[in-house]
Amino acid sequence: MLKQARPRFDPATIPNDLCPIGTELITMLPGDWRSERPVVDREKCVKCATCWLLCPVQCIIEMAAWFDISYDSCKGCGICAIECPHNAIAMVIETED
Repeated sequence: MLKQARPRFDPATIPNDLCPIGTELITMLPGDWRSERPVVDREKCVKCATCWLLCPVQCIIEMAAWFDISYDSCKGCGICAIECPHNAIAMVIETED
C-alpha cells in the first residue's frame, strides 16, 4: 500500500494577524549577504593554484595568466586570501554598487 503524500502548504490558511513567516521561496546568492570579498592582484598571482585547491565552494576561475573569483558563488570566507603564499588575494569590504 502506497502512503499518500502530505498535502502542500496553503498560505491562504494563515490568519492575517500573525507575524510574517517564510511562505515563498526567495533565491538568494552568497553575494547578497557576503560582508567581504576577495580581490586578486594580477601582478602578484603566479597561478600556483593554492586558492583553487582550498576554496570550499570552488568559486576560483582559471584565467590565462592568473586565477580570478566568481562572485556569484563566493561566500567571502577568506580562505583563499589566508592561504595564498604570494599574498595575491586581499579581502575587501563589500559595498553596494
